[in-house]
Amino acid sequence: MCQLSIGHYALHGGHKPHKIWYESEAFADAAVKLARRYKFDGVLVALPGRPAGYLDANVISIQETQEGEWLMWRNGDRTFMPWDDMPHYFPARESTQMRAQYESFKPERDIAEIDRYPAYTWAIYHMQDLPGKGSGSRVVGQIPEYLFRTFDMVKARVGGELSVHGSVYSPLTHFFELFGYENGLIGLVTDREKAHLILDQMTDGVIAWAIALIKHGADALSHSSAFVGAPFLSRTMYREFVVPYERRVNEAIRAAGGVVYTHSCGRIGDRLDLLTASGTMGISALDPPPLGDGDLTIAKRDFGDRLFFRGNISPVLLLTCRTPEEVIAEASRVLRIGKPGGGYILSTSCSVAPRVEAWKLELLTPLSEEIGRY
Repeated sequence: MCQLSIGHYALHGGHKPHKIWYESEAFADAAVKLARRYKFDGVLVALPGRPAGYLDANVISIQETQEGEWLMWRNGDRTFMPWDDMPHYFPARESTQMRAQYESFKPERDIAEIDRYPAYTWAIYHMQDLPGKGSGSRVVGQIPEYLFRTFDMVKARVGGELSVHGSVYSPLTHFFELFGYENGLIGLVTDREKAHLILDQMTDGVIAWAIALIKHGADALSHSSAFVGAPFLSRTMYREFVVPYERRVNEAIRAAGGVVYTHSCGRIGDRLDLLTASGTMGISALDPPPLGDGDLTIAKRDFGDRLFFRGNISPVLLLTCRTPEEVIAEASRVLRIGKPGGGYILSTSCSVAPRVEAWKLELLTPLSEEIGRY
């Protein structure tokens, strides 16, 4: 089971980019179609659901160009949808305050209003606004039902046939998306007490979303933990600002009967012990060089009795391979390391790049069935 990039869905899923991104029906169809084509045993529902008829009600025109699609919204906003990449959102008013200001933010007053910042809702919910989502709803767990439409569609089509995974974001990811990466990082250093107050309340929202996904039938949850690798975040900061809050999320998921694994990209080789302390059940990605420093041999040796592992196939190598033999050699490498003692899931380390040819992914499952059985 590989995590596919949005660009890969757009190029290979049978729907135009604006439908993949903004229509639950299209993304669900593409996710199921590609999972079956590649003979995966699971599918990650990476996008939240959208209100039914959202595009028809809000978009006044769609213009196709060589580079992609331009969506014009009734309120004057624009969205650019590349043919093979993530979309970009442009508000109608240049003066729109996209993110909160850390210095003036007061957790006890402002945490209930964070969904009004377009950069935050775009990064977390992948929409520029959230219809029907009232003030404070994210914090107290009142989640609009339409956000589960895509997940429910996928579950209805493949439940029992494939494992269906939901996605939650780490509290620190919410923090950085609210304030911006530079300002957020400065805030962790200059006002740690405020940072902890904000992270504590954001953790409640993440738990509410995670428990709701479990109630909707998620077979497992991917706990996406971005912006936590070296050198961006030190071990000391990881211990202080990541571990306690991700532990609360992971413990709540496990207490609800769920399965949770952590997806962290980049250089995390020096903090696998801290990641393990978060109470996760597995690690997804383990990016090998050049994207990271993931060493599956060391990870299995030191933490194989406590965690399962998914990934370590180099997405860069997979993109540049030109022959089936090259793909099989790389996949065989990780299978030989991951197979002893069990607890390994064959996958690329991070998302499959948009222009990775389909035939390469079609080689993985037959190979795992041939040489990967325990």
